[in-house]
Amino acid sequence: MSNNSDFQIEDGVLIEYTGKDKDVVIPDSVTSIGENAFYWCGSLTSIIIPDSMTSIGDSAFYECKSLTSITIPDSVTSIGRYAFYGCTSLTSITIPDSVTSIGYEAFCGCKSLTSITIPNSVISIGYNAFCGCKSLTSIIITDLKAWLEIDFGNYWSDSRYNFFLRNNKITKLTIPDDVTSIGNGAFSDCKSLTSITIPDSVTSIGKDAFGGCESLTSITIPDSVTSIGEEAFCVCESLTSITIPNSVTSIGEFAFSGCTSLTSITIPNSVTSIGENVFEDCTSLTSITIPDSVISIGYRAFYECENLTSITIPDSVTSIGDCAFSDCTSL
Repeated sequence: MSNNSDFQIEDGVLIEYTGKDKDVVIPDSVTSIGENAFYWCGSLTSIIIPDSMTSIGDSAFYECKSLTSITIPDSVTSIGRYAFYGCTSLTSITIPDSVTSIGYEAFCGCKSLTSITIPNSVISIGYNAFCGCKSLTSIIITDLKAWLEIDFGNYWSDSRYNFFLRNNKITKLTIPDDVTSIGNGAFSDCKSLTSITIPDSVTSIGKDAFGGCESLTSITIPDSVTSIGEEAFCVCESLTSITIPNSVTSIGEFAFSGCTSLTSITIPNSVTSIGENVFEDCTSLTSITIPDSVISIGYRAFYECENLTSITIPDSVTSIGDCAFSDCTSL
């Protein structure tokens, strides 16, 4: 237990801060900030964390609404779930190269945060880590390959950003030749991205990998890719055409849903099923040919494709899901 009555410390873990100071310096004896240690400390405006610190626990600064700045030392390796949740006055934060994981909703609701730099040490970013960060417009990446190797879980954001590779805004993205997979949510909602070049080394495109990339107009998928994940290109509103290579055997649910400018798409003979909602709300799609390899068309697969005037369904198809062509008013 610390001699300082404002801090409850046990075995190097800061259990609770009970003081009312606006500016707080954590004692050097602390090695980790425990769960809820500064929970709802409404008066806290700034904090200095000692170099002895290795982790920031779950909900450590939860709803510290007056916190405007914090310096995280190079000794910290993990930022826990909800660590800075609801810190609505936090305008900037530097994540050091030592950090390997950023937890679930770690910065959710930090509505004054405008940009953040993700170091190449980070290997996991939790679900909705930056959700509700209404002012966050820039994500700065220090290493593209390292970024592509991050485990994003399902999703990591709910807003649209400009991505920067070091100091350059990413508009035309070339994936490095040694990358084998594009992870879940890797460039989800990257509003500045206009084109992507994917090398032959890539075999899979993850869930929501490019979902919501509103400026994306073209993409070439190489013959090496075998699977396209759920929502991989959903709501890419500027994408006009796409060719799926013969190597692809599976297309996830909602993969191209909401691609409202998509006028044509080629489905290869390697595909055996068209999943649920895959082309839902592709309102500019006028015609499509389904190859003989397809045996099933999923629920709402072409729902609300209002300009679809013709579709060829082969004899190989044995099942068509409910509402597969509902509200295709031009058919």
